[in-house]
Amino acid sequence: MAPPPPFDADPNAAPGSSPPVARRVSLSESYRSVAVPKSAPFWRRLLAFSGPGYLVAVGYMDPGNWATDIAGGSAFGYQLLSVILISNMMAMLLQALAARLGIAAGLDLAQACRERYPRAINLTLWVLCEIAIIACDLAEVLGTAIALQLLFGLPLLWGVGITACDVLLILMLQHYGFRLLEAFIVTLLVVIAGCFAYELVIARPDIAAIAGGLVPTARIVTDPAMLYLAIGILGATVMPHNLYLHSSIVQTRAFDTDDTGKRHAIRMATIDSSVALGLALFINAAILILAAATFHVAGRHDVAEISQAYALLSPMLGAGAASVVFAVALLAAGQNSTVTGTLAGQIVAEGFLDLKIPIWARRLATRLLAIIPAVAVIAALGDRGATELLVLSQVVLSLQLPFAVVPLVAFTSDRALMGGLASPAWLKWAAWSVAGVIIGLNGWLLVGFL
Repeated sequence: MAPPPPFDADPNAAPGSSPPVARRVSLSESYRSVAVPKSAPFWRRLLAFSGPGYLVAVGYMDPGNWATDIAGGSAFGYQLLSVILISNMMAMLLQALAARLGIAAGLDLAQACRERYPRAINLTLWVLCEIAIIACDLAEVLGTAIALQLLFGLPLLWGVGITACDVLLILMLQHYGFRLLEAFIVTLLVVIAGCFAYELVIARPDIAAIAGGLVPTARIVTDPAMLYLAIGILGATVMPHNLYLHSSIVQTRAFDTDDTGKRHAIRMATIDSSVALGLALFINAAILILAAATFHVAGRHDVAEISQAYALLSPMLGAGAASVVFAVALLAAGQNSTVTGTLAGQIVAEGFLDLKIPIWARRLATRLLAIIPAVAVIAALGDRGATELLVLSQVVLSLQLPFAVVPLVAFTSDRALMGGLASPAWLKWAAWSVAGVIIGLNGWLLVGFL
């Protein structure tokens, strides 16, 4: 297949308008590079669209989730399972909107912001998005460093330094095509899911307590400690940079660009992301359930660090492999998140600033900005500070969410931009309700801090 042009005409321009609007296509090296069979069975067409959802799902089970889920499970048992469930349902809706924007408008979220907002607002949103990406990358750095320490005994500072070299992995994978990148991600996701399936079998959680934990309680909002963790879980589950990422990578599929082709692509992309996020729901819930069944039930409500959980799992569960399997899953999660964080950073820089940056330069810059606070905190507070920084990074992500969610909902509801594929009334009001919940929870958290 010939490489796609770096620029494309505005698909929403009026017929005969002059001059056409030239746009730099999102992820030009992979744009429309995955063929979609036109007259094939449903499952083959779905398989062609499968992949972007799993890249997005990675962000919903990165090491930042582990810190908040372990702390929530050990301190409050199964009570915060409802937060994981609701957050995941919100994520499914928002990611479906991100796919809709990318397919119907031919724009990723960053490009849409650049086209539709004044320069000052656009630059502000870019800065906030970069902060979110750095916070996410910080969680990946710390998670990978902790996994290396647990598996090989490396000091945390050494592990943090090693993470700066993962740019080579990204370059290698992207060089061989987007499908290989997706296959790598899916393989690591299967490893993570298998690890936690094993952990749950040996932990033997209380099924009735799990069912009860899926029902929300007022205490989640009234208890400041629980609310802090709940918002951390929300920030770790619904990640702002994933909205930018998904709206771009759905454009790697060579679907028909008429309304019928776009409707079909939206439907397939929504199935893909919903199934992938179902896997993310299982893994996030499994981490919290494991902490509740192992630590909370035994009266260890103080387990809030990943290294603590690793040290206690084998003796408390009576299985020598439990701790090692836990650390292997953590390492896989950290490496997976590294790949998608790199792509999101590239998309954001190109979309907001129309700036083409070499992947290696972008990756090193983002990683160095994450390594600096990680090194400073570990040097000052020791290993204990790493987990505290992990939880804080997820709260920071949550505080950034409204600045990605509100533009996304507004754009996908705009018929001038989306045409006949704009969100129907029920979807629009559901999306604005989700945005209101996110803004309300963040406001409550800020009031509590003040």
